[in-house]
Amino acid sequence: QVQLVESGGGLVQAGGSLRLSCAASGSIFSFAMVWYRQAPGKERELVATITSGSRTNYADSVKGRFTISRDNAKNMVYLQMNSLKPEDTAVYYCNARREIGSGWYTAWGQGTQVTVSS
Repeated sequence: QVQLVESGGGLVQAGGSLRLSCAASGSIFSFAMVWYRQAPGKERELVATITSGSRTNYADSVKGRFTISRDNAKNMVYLQMNSLKPEDTAVYYCNARREIGSGWYTAWGQGTQVTVSS
């Protein structure tokens, strides 16, 4: 099992940058790591994924602006967010997942608030 703690959120002006961090309590070597976000009144949406082999995938809305990365030695995952827009305002969640037998193990952090002012 892993426990996840996000940090790095805050208030930033449009066009600015933030780097979110996700600290895991144990090894993330075998986990795919995912950043999600949820804006007020909206469903949670996938933002970016990085597999255990470091392949990445992004939502169309953040391609070219956000970068997900991982440091397995430190059990850390990052989300570098550039050229932020007001519509990026949301609570951002870190998620870890891996297959176990015929099912999946998944863990969530508590979230970190990102607010982008216009």
